[in-house]
Amino acid sequence: MEVSSLKFLFKSYKELALHGRYIHNENILPLLKKLDSVFDVEQIGSSVNGLPIHSVTLGHGNKKILIWSQMHGNESTTTKAVFDMFGAFGNTTDDRCQSILSQCTIKVVPILNPDGAKAYTRLNANGIDLNRDAQDLSQPESKVLRCIFDEFQPDYCFNLHGQRTIYGVGPMSHSAVVSFLAPAQDAERSITNTRKIAMSIIVKMNENLQKQIKDHVGIYDDAFNLDCVGDTFQSLGVPTVLFEAGHYPNDYQREQTREYIFQSLMVAINSIASSSAKGDSLYKDYLVIPNNDKRFYDVVIRNAYGKDIAIQYEERLVDQAVEFVAKIEKISTLKDFYGHAEIDANGHKVFDENNNLVIEGSEIVFVLINNEKFSFNV
Repeated sequence: MEVSSLKFLFKSYKELALHGRYIHNENILPLLKKLDSVFDVEQIGSSVNGLPIHSVTLGHGNKKILIWSQMHGNESTTTKAVFDMFGAFGNTTDDRCQSILSQCTIKVVPILNPDGAKAYTRLNANGIDLNRDAQDLSQPESKVLRCIFDEFQPDYCFNLHGQRTIYGVGPMSHSAVVSFLAPAQDAERSITNTRKIAMSIIVKMNENLQKQIKDHVGIYDDAFNLDCVGDTFQSLGVPTVLFEAGHYPNDYQREQTREYIFQSLMVAINSIASSSAKGDSLYKDYLVIPNNDKRFYDVVIRNAYGKDIAIQYEERLVDQAVEFVAKIEKISTLKDFYGHAEIDANGHKVFDENNNLVIEGSEIVFVLINNEKFSFNV
């Protein structure tokens, strides 16, 4: 799929009812009701608090793809992209999309952790990270995913997540807008045939993204942990791809990143439908994609009386909306770190709104530098 075609599909079928960071069941249930006339929508289980967990199945081909989003409740960008994807595939007049559906059967769990999504937390209502529960299966949401995996018997899995703003691509001053991973399937992190297939799918997605966000695509840490769902499914011989929706400049609502995730989903599924992502040699290009590195803060104030000041936004749910609260994360020499925004203090001291020198750990609304006010609004 060409970039122009992908951009056209996104613009044409973006789900306008979903916007911003706070996405939960109440947002998607009306959309699922509409989709029920086009695709197979069913409740496949319930959360700790009894909220429904749904799946959407589309296509009728023999290549089976299982996709799940919002395993971590506060990682909602990929859920928006999934509904954009539903819009594209629901267009019966688009021959490209219909051709894919003739080759693939795609089963999607839009929100696996509805309690966490409602509370805007990473964990479920029992305080458990579902992505560390693949072996114990102690939580109802974990059991739902494993049950659908066993029953559907997918040929491929896509594990959709969101990534904090702290990540960059290698040592460069480039934020990680999108990151991927072909999870390890053993402690040695062997490059098995299963991983090669997952790597090759990532190569196809990276080729598309490099045309638009060159040097802003990274590879997530592949340390093996069988408690993680992706590692478990990979170890069971199913090519599994981790998607991480990261930070595009000034895009704290993740609307631009949303488009790149949508494009990546379409490219990945098309590569499976067309059998263009084969692991025999294509996977080698995966090995040269830079790794993620924690090198970013949201704001860095440089040259502040001999130190640099790092500011990080903390996401808080307030009155049914996500607010970004600025906090002084670190005061040190930060020559190896970057800010998504940077301010030069030119040697002046930095004061908070109460005219006190800023200190680590404090929350701030604005700072004063040489009597000039710098506000932190997202």
